[in-house]
Amino acid sequence: MLKEERFEYILRKLQVDHKVLHTELSNDLNVSEDTVRRDLEALAANGLLTKVRGGAIPHSPNPFNFTERITIHEDDKRAIAEKALSFLHNGQTIIMDGGTTTYALAKLFPPALQLTVVTPSVPIAMLLMEHPGVDVILTGGRVFKSSQVTAGIETIRMLEKLRADICFMGVCSLHTEVGVTGPHLDEATVKNVMVQAASKVVALVTSEKMGTAEPYKVCDIREMDTIITDETGLAMALPYTELGIKVI
Repeated sequence: MLKEERFEYILRKLQVDHKVLHTELSNDLNVSEDTVRRDLEALAANGLLTKVRGGAIPHSPNPFNFTERITIHEDDKRAIAEKALSFLHNGQTIIMDGGTTTYALAKLFPPALQLTVVTPSVPIAMLLMEHPGVDVILTGGRVFKSSQVTAGIETIRMLEKLRADICFMGVCSLHTEVGVTGPHLDEATVKNVMVQAASKVVALVTSEKMGTAEPYKVCDIREMDTIITDETGLAMALPYTELGIKVI
């Protein structure tokens, strides 16, 4: 089998099974595991998959900027946000990560809600500026225009001084073995500090991001207390519930 044919087979199997293993590919393609490893390295170098121990998993489908992503899976994000409302109570201090699902949650805040929101998200801060009962703290630092969030040492220093009740985490990629990951080092670092600054971490995850990975580690999967997802995500949730994580 030609190399290009192997690549096509690997990507097709990845699309169907959401993972590929060295041993299985070696048997399926009738080549050595060393050949399989080289094939996966080549595909990973071209951004077509993410290598993990023993095989590979898909990249997260996150190719658009913030404004474009607002309308993608809009109904699923609203459904997730509606579930997340039950975690909100008067008097809390919460961290709201940047992202379109956390933005969907901010849009649903009841008018009578009274709490403090700390966020690196410019759109979330602007939205909640109009809310009568919400105090807004926008973290400092450089603004990444594509995601419209702040990042850098100023953001980290501010978050390190905080002890929040809940962090609502927007997730680029979630995987039981790899953990929570993201495509940009600076943003992944800020997300990690958010996790450490909160008593409880609630991940808001649409199903297409589950079982995927990106290059930069945010945190281990066990640092998530709760995963809120859509109906398709609930059907994929068994590996996470087996780790003791609540999935709703």
